[in-house]
Amino acid sequence: MNRHARFDFQRALPRRTVLKGSGVALAVPWLSAMHAAFGETAAPTTPRRFVAMTLGLGLVGENLNPATAGRDYKPSRYLEALQDLRDRFTIVSGASHPNVSGGHRAEASLLTAAPMTASVQSRNTVSIDQLLAKHLGGETRFPSLVLGLAGGNSPSYTEQGSMIPAEDSPARLFTRLFVADSPEERKRQAERARQGQSIMDLVADDTKTLERELGVGDRNRLDAYFTSVRELEKRLVESEAWVNRPKPKIDIMKPVDIGNPNDFVGRQRLMSDMVRLALVTDSSRFITFHLGGGGGVLPIKGVDEGYHSLSHHGRDEEKLAQLALVETEIVKAWGDFLRGLMAAEEGEGSVLERTAVLLTSNLGNASSHDNRNMPVLLAGGGFKHGSHLAFDHEKNHPLPNLFVSVLRQTGLETDAFATSTGTMPGLEPT
Repeated sequence: MNRHARFDFQRALPRRTVLKGSGVALAVPWLSAMHAAFGETAAPTTPRRFVAMTLGLGLVGENLNPATAGRDYKPSRYLEALQDLRDRFTIVSGASHPNVSGGHRAEASLLTAAPMTASVQSRNTVSIDQLLAKHLGGETRFPSLVLGLAGGNSPSYTEQGSMIPAEDSPARLFTRLFVADSPEERKRQAERARQGQSIMDLVADDTKTLERELGVGDRNRLDAYFTSVRELEKRLVESEAWVNRPKPKIDIMKPVDIGNPNDFVGRQRLMSDMVRLALVTDSSRFITFHLGGGGGVLPIKGVDEGYHSLSHHGRDEEKLAQLALVETEIVKAWGDFLRGLMAAEEGEGSVLERTAVLLTSNLGNASSHDNRNMPVLLAGGGFKHGSHLAFDHEKNHPLPNLFVSVLRQTGLETDAFATSTGTMPGLEPT
């Protein structure tokens, strides 16, 4: 296999393992995939999940963040409709990714926290959703789902720094999740898996040959790649096993994609419904949904200017008033998604209690393309909620600390993620 083919295949490596990753130690419950390999019976585990919903045009801070910190805050304009959920989510202000700037370009660092500027972007790294999928995603048909509203862009990145394109059709997603494949399609999937295993055999032989010719540093890097090769071999075997397992049966009609590209909130709600179905059927536990930001006029009463134009308001009162109408509906739709997870019972609790749901954006101020003071709402996931965690708006708290808290709570015992300095103070497990 030539060098070019080897590089292309490496970029396609999947994001999961069953043992250890750098700086990560897995607890026993998540070794259940190994049990299956050795013919043992895996003990049932309590699912822990993570959903990231990300915006491309921010949320106006003064309308989102309460004026006071702590549990006794007065709800802001955007949070008034979420007061029945008050004890289910936390507001974080004064947080951002250290050494990240560049305005819209920083969307690439949203879930990776990889340092970057407007002119220079460092090599991107793995996003939090893909790190979770790598180590804990083997219990479901889809280790992760990467979704969007349009265009295929996403903040989900592989360990090689490659963006994972987003699925933007709720109808296609529904088919993947719930519509049984034909016998012919199952046969094709199984054959693709078997061919993949054969390719991995070739890659492994090629890698071993190269290893003898390299220095210590390159051998270490090659060993990391070879570890990924072994992970893919195991993933391919398990993919073939999933081919013949029945998909979940649900009494819901396949959705019809919304044709109006400007119906941002309607499309947000429809894809959010698909996310909820994926979670409650345990089809996937790690999902990214990138809402991005549309340029057209949203069909909301009182709005007659394009969403992107409104986000660059320059403190114009009329633009701010219309933008508030748009963003209020976006936050309301997020609240309804949480209510849907609350209504889904799981054991003695709800799906929300075991699902950390993040709403954020790379832009703290879209009008000035400022990446500081990012909007952050975190719900569910087994945390003690009900507070406004207000950090310094001049010297922001590292948002990667929240990622560390989420990783640990979801079952990945790690002390660091990107530029983190620890866990986030005030964000404690129940």
